[in-house]
Amino acid sequence: MSRDAGAGRNLTMPIATVNPATGRTEAVFEPHDDAEVERRLARAAEAAAEWGRASLTERARSMVAAAELLEGELPAVAEMLTTEMGKTFAAAKGEVAKCASAIRYFAEHAPSLLADEPVATRAADSRAVYRPMGPVLAVMPWNFPLWQVTRFAAPALMAGNVGLLKHSSNVPETALYLDELFRRAGLPAGAFQTLLVGSERVEAIVADDRVRAVTLTGSEGAGRSVGAAAGRALKKSVLELGGSDPFVVLPSADLERAVAVGVQARVQNNGQSCIAAKRFVVHDAVYDRFLEAFVAAMEGLAVGDPLAPGTELGPLALEAGRGEVEDQVADARAKGAAVRCGGTVPEGPGWFYPPTVLTGIEPDMRVAREEVFGPVASVYRAGDAEEALRIANDTPFGLGASVWSEDAGEQRRFAEGLEAGMVFVNAMVASTPELPFGGVKRSGYGRELAAQGIREFCDVRTVWTD
Repeated sequence: MSRDAGAGRNLTMPIATVNPATGRTEAVFEPHDDAEVERRLARAAEAAAEWGRASLTERARSMVAAAELLEGELPAVAEMLTTEMGKTFAAAKGEVAKCASAIRYFAEHAPSLLADEPVATRAADSRAVYRPMGPVLAVMPWNFPLWQVTRFAAPALMAGNVGLLKHSSNVPETALYLDELFRRAGLPAGAFQTLLVGSERVEAIVADDRVRAVTLTGSEGAGRSVGAAAGRALKKSVLELGGSDPFVVLPSADLERAVAVGVQARVQNNGQSCIAAKRFVVHDAVYDRFLEAFVAAMEGLAVGDPLAPGTELGPLALEAGRGEVEDQVADARAKGAAVRCGGTVPEGPGWFYPPTVLTGIEPDMRVAREEVFGPVASVYRAGDAEEALRIANDTPFGLGASVWSEDAGEQRRFAEGLEAGMVFVNAMVASTPELPFGGVKRSGYGRELAAQGIREFCDVRTVWTD
């Protein structure tokens, strides 16, 4: 299933907060009608002119104010995230803090990231300059409902663009909170707005002449839909899609640490992360020891109420998402995979799925070719390093990859040979404002964060003076 970012599927999904831990509907929202969407598009166009003319110092002042609001409201915002999509309260608090930190980063570093770049030519002066594009539509998913938006908004707003957010229909309270956050922080009216619309209306918004570009984080299907719409409209697009990240363990690895981080890397965000480790490729020399410790650690995780202290794994965000994971595991089991732990939906309310470890994976199994968006780890045995690299790259995706080795030669070989947009050595894949974020192959194109991300939604202009 991956992360449905609200484009290309679930066209009739209601805009509602449904608590994944209980299945209870907490709030239902009316979608914006055509007249309201038109009002918001018009306001975005007006705000783009004002915000684009603002100095970097003025923009930074408002963005820092947004970070301060987030920090001051952290517990309440974290509880909202947990209620809407089921992540543990501890993880939700970490997400809010990370968003505030990223906003501060781009407020501070935008002047250097967007600085003119003089180029030596025969002209008296020649340079590349970066200027805002205008309104950018962001089609965002539910799994990190605050961070995914901030990852786009912090650099794009500091670059002088304005944002139009079409968030996933199951996190409307987060979407509306963001709508108000930037207004309260002092950005011009219309500089950041939420559109409460279903995915069936995204294509028309992309086609609107006032929208200059679009970014999407979500499933491969959603990416194809939005990317095609942007192509028809001849507009810039950035797509961050699914991942089936390999976690490669070689004989020289610190096994104890690799197991501990591997469990964290698989079950972060209840297993619903594009950059979560999903395929564990383990060298034959350490396979048995790794598997035994890994299964024991997965079995020992505390599963329960995501708001309760000590809970390590909460429910999946959507009932349909749990059904998809259940079907993927059932397919693997039917085709001969061994279920080392988990694999059975528990009784009771909520959309919980247990930590699950599969071995004996074959290429015709769905878990081998699809992104599994839940706490399910597939463990592969590799005869040598060459086979480990082959298995790691045997996927249509290429978002992140992690390799565990204390051998400098192996580290270099895998850092170069892994087909992924991000390679982490002796660490789990993560996002940080200082480094570009994005993938290759079917994991999408373009980059978020860092200098590359803030420039994605800039018009790059050549200025020549004789």
